[in-house]
Amino acid sequence: MAEFGVQLRQSRQAAALSLRQLATRVGYDHSYLSQVERGRRPGSAHLAILCDRELGTSPALSTAYEQSHPTALAAVEDDHVRSQASAAPGPVPELSSPEATAAAPDGVPGGRSAGRLPTGVELLEAVRHELAGSFGPGTEVAEWRAVATSHAHEFATTPPTERLPELTADLQLLRSGAASGSAALAVPAAELAVMIALTLAELGRLRSAERWWRTARATADGSAERRMAGVARSWEATSGLAEQRPLPSLLELADDALALADRPADVARALAARARVLAALHDADGARQAVCDLHAVTADLPGRSVVSSSPFEWGAFGADGVEGRVCAALGDTLGAYLALDRALGAGVFGASERAELELVVAQCLVMDGDTAAGLAVGMRVLVELPDEWHTHHLYETAGRVLSAVRGGDLARRAVRDFRELLGRRPYESRSVGSGSRYGGWQG
Repeated sequence: MAEFGVQLRQSRQAAALSLRQLATRVGYDHSYLSQVERGRRPGSAHLAILCDRELGTSPALSTAYEQSHPTALAAVEDDHVRSQASAAPGPVPELSSPEATAAAPDGVPGGRSAGRLPTGVELLEAVRHELAGSFGPGTEVAEWRAVATSHAHEFATTPPTERLPELTADLQLLRSGAASGSAALAVPAAELAVMIALTLAELGRLRSAERWWRTARATADGSAERRMAGVARSWEATSGLAEQRPLPSLLELADDALALADRPADVARALAARARVLAALHDADGARQAVCDLHAVTADLPGRSVVSSSPFEWGAFGADGVEGRVCAALGDTLGAYLALDRALGAGVFGASERAELELVVAQCLVMDGDTAAGLAVGMRVLVELPDEWHTHHLYETAGRVLSAVRGGDLARRAVRDFRELLGRRPYESRSVGSGSRYGGWQG
């Protein structure tokens, strides 16, 4: 039988529940449940019994836990027999896709007037948000800003396939409870939409990502904060490079973002996007000037920690990663090595972002004629990085390693092996939620 954590994840996804939803039902922190599912924490007999009850899988999860902890289950089993009989799980919400979930209008399935009230954890969460907004001005906005901030701080430490259903569920709840035309609530809504668009792009759902980028921009433009419109455009321009969107349109987005930015972190994000797009356009002078401006802006910014690497924050060492990418794109491998060494030495990147920077180092090695070393670095990165962190952006960067190989080196066995590894792309065969009802949706 599968390990407890693996079986727990499969059962949760089969019930179309996000980690946050199941965590609310069983009274555990969702980050703890995530660690149990990944095998980083053992879980407990208490957790196994509660999950069996909520997911309707009794006694499968308890049995799976008992097999690896045979003496642990008996100690708590009797205490939960009565609760198992009296607390039936609530109906599973009918969600079909991130787009339908986040945008279903009133009067259709998923909307507020769909003919049924939310049940179970959905009702509990809806009541909580209504209560938070009932006392004093601005409390509802503060509550939703806290939700968006929580998602942002966990963005780099949550795999994309787990992240997407959770983001979508909260955006749907925000939309269903928000007053029409609420400019203040448009800020957290835009932040959630940006994170959904970026996640879709990471999963290779490029058509859906492009549609969500438009939605994020429109939502940000209607918000009470001018800066949010710039942030949405900065991220779209940056992600658009891996999505292979037209470079002139990406440069326009980056320039608009720079004009809208009104705080140093937002200026930095816009300059980073502009530098990378200009480098892709082979405008060396413009790209280098943007990098210089970026370093000047970020000199006094605090470092960004990997445990709180929000996509809406910017740390001082982020500029070195951008400079390394820009130098590599312009063929300046020495400048790239120096910048990437500083960036990687700072240790402030999530798993996927760090892997991308290491692949840029591999690209530079191949460009310098050390094909064997470059391909070895590239293969190590792709093999050692867990599949859950493989993204479309990662493989776009890896593709540039292969594109740098020239002449007789193309006949190397290592080139064939690397090309075969690039064809694997596990994110393309992994459905959203990996077994949930999101799995049938394709971007």
